[in-house]
Amino acid sequence: MTDNIESSFDFDEETYPERLDSYKLDTGLNEAVQTGTGQLNGIPIAIGVMEFEFMGGSMGSAVGEKITRLVEYATKKFLPLILVCASGGARMQEGSLSLMQMAKISSALYEYRKNQNSFYVSILTSPTTGGVTASFGMLGDIIIAEPKAYIAFAGKRVIEETLKITLPEGSQETEYLFEKGLFDLVVERGDLKSVLSELLEFHDFFPMTQN
Repeated sequence: MTDNIESSFDFDEETYPERLDSYKLDTGLNEAVQTGTGQLNGIPIAIGVMEFEFMGGSMGSAVGEKITRLVEYATKKFLPLILVCASGGARMQEGSLSLMQMAKISSALYEYRKNQNSFYVSILTSPTTGGVTASFGMLGDIIIAEPKAYIAFAGKRVIEETLKITLPEGSQETEYLFEKGLFDLVVERGDLKSVLSELLEFHDFFPMTQN
């Protein structure tokens, strides 16, 4: 009996560290988010970009730490902050540790907002779901969504099975959610640079001048 049960499992499945190594090799990245500083049309910014190709853009401890440190750096240096979201949510392999990242990042953003000149733009791409939607994805001073993006907390099937309802077609896409007031702007990717530049200048951030 025991032999039959054991034979039904695949013991050759990759371990979590092995999966991480595999994604690092495939994507050339160390984690599901890249963070740094730069300039947007000459305006200094702090920016983080999530990569869905790295384990579904899932938010584990390393992702949460990188974003938190970026927010803290933007707070210290009085930089505008841009976070580009693309995620399947919290990383289940890390359990409660991944869920804690929502509170950690949100707390850092609270401290960031104490700056008189703080400005945070959240950009939601497809898909943005789970813990990212439930935390920093929806905490921007300005929230921008790409057209036809899939944006949700829980998936359609989970919601329907839990609440015993049928969701309207397209109810978890940008256009429907924009009509309900969840976003400030819907912007095509090709127009993002110019729109962001205008928003930053409107909020008193301007290109660096040479000495």
